[in-house]
Amino acid sequence: MKITWYGHSAFRVEAGGATILIDPFLNGNPFFDGSVDEACNGVSHVLLTHGHNDHVGDALEILGKTGAMLVANFEICMYLVGQGVDDGKINPGNHGGTVECGGFTTTFVNALHSSSFGGEGGANIYLGNPAGLVLHFPNDKTLYHMGDTDIFSDMALINELHAPQIGLVPIGDRFTMGGAVAALACQRFFKFETVIPCHYGSFPVIDQTPDKFVAGMDGSGVKVVVPQSGEALEL
Repeated sequence: MKITWYGHSAFRVEAGGATILIDPFLNGNPFFDGSVDEACNGVSHVLLTHGHNDHVGDALEILGKTGAMLVANFEICMYLVGQGVDDGKINPGNHGGTVECGGFTTTFVNALHSSSFGGEGGANIYLGNPAGLVLHFPNDKTLYHMGDTDIFSDMALINELHAPQIGLVPIGDRFTMGGAVAALACQRFFKFETVIPCHYGSFPVIDQTPDKFVAGMDGSGVKVVVPQSGEALEL
């Protein structure tokens, strides 16, 4: 499995014969210094955890360029179809559901957050409930992108049901868990092999470094990887 972090919560995952972008907030992302064309080269799937602008990001443009499959909740799928996405290229789901994506499956699990898209004049469009996404690959590791969330005790059930080995974990505080709480979540509820912190440093109002998370994971036996934006990791 190859994972590339583009800053904030945006990841490229290459596994199971698929090339996946999750929450592709690229334009306007201060960590991202590449090109959208380069990031979406060969992309077969775009997965969205929820509808906030900094997670939907460049999905509409990328879906139009690549013809990739959109995997998201029903409301997000229908909203983007209304913006021009091919309705034959959507794969909607919702909490508790698992959808076949061709080469892997995606299961929608809980996240404690909100979900809307900022429209003109400051109006927000409701886009369903936020989710975490668990990706199962037949011959590779199971990956859990937590989306934007706080800690919650039913994370233990996510681990029991899915046993993810790789965690993509929001740590920036204010809008998600802070680093110390995120470390507690990882250690109390999961048996990760590797965790990658995200959702920090991209805006002045959230934590600027992963230091609290790294300190909280010290001694846990879990590998903490803090990549540079655009760095491809083999896991």
